[in-house]
Amino acid sequence: MSADSDLLLTVEEAARRLRIGRTQMYSLITSGEVQSVTIGRLRRVPAECLTAYVSGLMAAVQHN
Repeated sequence: MSADSDLLLTVEEAARRLRIGRTQMYSLITSGEVQSVTIGRLRRVPAECLTAYVSGLMAAVQHN
């Protein structure tokens, strides 16, 4: 399985995919801009939530 097809990413992996820092990724999660799930004590970001976040950013740019 390639890294691009992972269903769930750690916060650090999600941040790397967006080319942002870990702290900023946690801020996006805390604010609800990027959804995440918990499995036990672990926080994971579904890959599709990153796609949805970027799509939202693109839509906001197109409306301006």
